[in-house]
Amino acid sequence: MSTETKFGSEVVTDFAHKYGLAFVMVASYFGSGSVFIASQAGVMHGYALLWAVVGAALLGFMAQDMSARLGIHGTSLMVFVREKLGRPLAITIALFLSVGCIAWTLGLVAAVGAGVSFLTGGAVAWQPVAVAATLAAIGVGLFNYGKVENLMIAMMLALLVVYVVVALPSGANPGELALGFVPTTVSTGALVMAAGLLGTTALWPNFFLESILVEEKGWTKESDVIDARRDLAMGYAVGGIATIAILIVAAAVLRPMGFEQLDSFLTPGRALVDVFGTWAMVLFVGGVTAAAFNSIVPIMWAPAYIIPEAMGYEVDQGDRLFKILFAGLTGVGILSPVVSAALDLSVVDMVILFPMYNGIFGLPIATILLFWAVNDRETMGEYRNGAKLNAINALLVLLAVILAALSIGDFIELITTGGF
Repeated sequence: MSTETKFGSEVVTDFAHKYGLAFVMVASYFGSGSVFIASQAGVMHGYALLWAVVGAALLGFMAQDMSARLGIHGTSLMVFVREKLGRPLAITIALFLSVGCIAWTLGLVAAVGAGVSFLTGGAVAWQPVAVAATLAAIGVGLFNYGKVENLMIAMMLALLVVYVVVALPSGANPGELALGFVPTTVSTGALVMAAGLLGTTALWPNFFLESILVEEKGWTKESDVIDARRDLAMGYAVGGIATIAILIVAAAVLRPMGFEQLDSFLTPGRALVDVFGTWAMVLFVGGVTAAAFNSIVPIMWAPAYIIPEAMGYEVDQGDRLFKILFAGLTGVGILSPVVSAALDLSVVDMVILFPMYNGIFGLPIATILLFWAVNDRETMGEYRNGAKLNAINALLVLLAVILAALSIGDFIELITTGGF
């Protein structure tokens, strides 16, 4: 091996060690749901919800900072829940939250199926591809952590480049763009979209995973908190910039074209076609397909960890129980075509509404539990939250609860009436 090649390999390895966990976490939220929710927000509300993207990224960072500190100084979040609330209630919470992960997967494998169907010219319907994608995700998820981490880094950096390159020549109005970063009074419909952005960015499974996986990184003492925060800052910067770019493209290109909502799986790609030409549709569909598949594994790791922990078992990715739960629960994804038909939901409906479900039901529960944990003297000792951290962290809890309360009615109407 040449000196240059060896040096390059060492740089990549060092980068993965420093920032890999954040990319795994951010890859879990930056899937097809983020692409379509950000596109829908841009089409329906222009630049008005850019502030929500920034806020969601900051709140996600704050929540995972709490989770990392909990894992470093105390224990994992679900172990804390079991110790404080008892095994029966902890199991109930774990199972309820896991339903949200399964819902996410149903939408994600549908997105993969729709993407592959387009790329093959419609030669294969999305439904059988969704089944195949489910099985492929099971295989990838059973790899060791290091391999998955490196894969996520490569995928996320590639997606960032694609979407930012598209946003730059989109012709966005600078004045309107700047105003979009200022929170303003919005309609109830915009609040539902804001809840969706929050639910797909401040991803509650990551609150549990971060507190577990810090040990994989060797972060076990106070001095490691700086490394964890640097890791999170890098990951959320990449995810946040990419999400902002998607919303800008939708608002600057699709909205002037007369779109008021996403009519099909291909609608966001038309913005790329307008900027780059017809070949860009293939780029868009390929990117969304990769992003969707990218998200399945870390999202479904969460129930495979938290269900055993709620029951009183410590597991890692090499344990048989972990593998059985991961494979079994992820395998429910093969029912995606059935759910689509039963609820009369399109692929786009599923990839937008199922993250909303998690933002409305899962996120408030997880944020309240996490806030409790980092304030528990018995668990955190001298490292529990102080007044300043509580003032900042309380924003996440309040925003999650308020948005959930304001948007639950509209969400139920959407999910029971065939989507958008």
